[in-house]
Amino acid sequence: MRPGDRSCSCVSLSPPWQWMKVKGGDRSHQDPRMSDAEEQEYEEEQPEEEEAAEEEEEEEERPKPSRPVVPPLIPPKIPEGERVDFDDIHRKRMEKDLLELQTLIDVHFEQRKKEEEELVALKERIERRRAERAEQQRFRTEKERERQAKLAEEKMRKEEEEAKKRAEDDAKKKKVLSNMGAHFGGYLVKAEQKRGKRQTGREMKVRILSERKKPLNIDHMGEEQLREKAQELSDWIHQLESEKFDLMAKLKQQKYEINVLYNRISHAQKFRKGAGKGRVGGRWK
Repeated sequence: MRPGDRSCSCVSLSPPWQWMKVKGGDRSHQDPRMSDAEEQEYEEEQPEEEEAAEEEEEEEERPKPSRPVVPPLIPPKIPEGERVDFDDIHRKRMEKDLLELQTLIDVHFEQRKKEEEELVALKERIERRRAERAEQQRFRTEKERERQAKLAEEKMRKEEEEAKKRAEDDAKKKKVLSNMGAHFGGYLVKAEQKRGKRQTGREMKVRILSERKKPLNIDHMGEEQLREKAQELSDWIHQLESEKFDLMAKLKQQKYEINVLYNRISHAQKFRKGAGKGRVGGRWK
């Protein structure tokens, strides 16, 4: 082949896509002048290219990491053949925003009004409960005061009844004692005359006590007189206690002297020979 031959250059420079074909074995566009060795080499290279293409498709089909999706900015549609009024669009937008703001304000004030009503109702309940507790406390205090007054009145009534009963008992005792004091002396005299016998020690004591005992009449006395009478009785009791003490001491001394004399007599009789013995009528006594 000569270098200047155009037919050879055209055949050699023809693009491969005119005679290459994918899987299927269609050789209608292959170069008729390709040899069997070239065809075999081409068939071996073709699966490798298909595998590479499949790998690229798999890589494209793999999910890529998610990214924030930004919506595309869609420009407003402008009607054909009409003039766009941007001021009107801006005014409508402002009216829409103002309407939304007014709605939010109305909702806010409605919620605030409801909260204020609930707060007022809560305050009213608190005041009502406070008034009820105050009324209950006042009622309990009044009941307690009435109970204490009743207890005090009952206690006073019982004390008055006891004092009255004691006074009646004292009056009865005084009356009995007065009657006994007035008539006991005459009764003893009559009894003594009637019996006509010697008085025993007990009877003598009773007679002496009846003589010394005086009737006590204090119903007509005032406070000062009662004080004087009480002082007089106290002095008399003191005098009697003094006399009693002196008599007890004297009695004790007398008993001592009697015991001493008795011991002396006993001692003297022990050393006397033949004391108390004598011969009377030929007998020893």
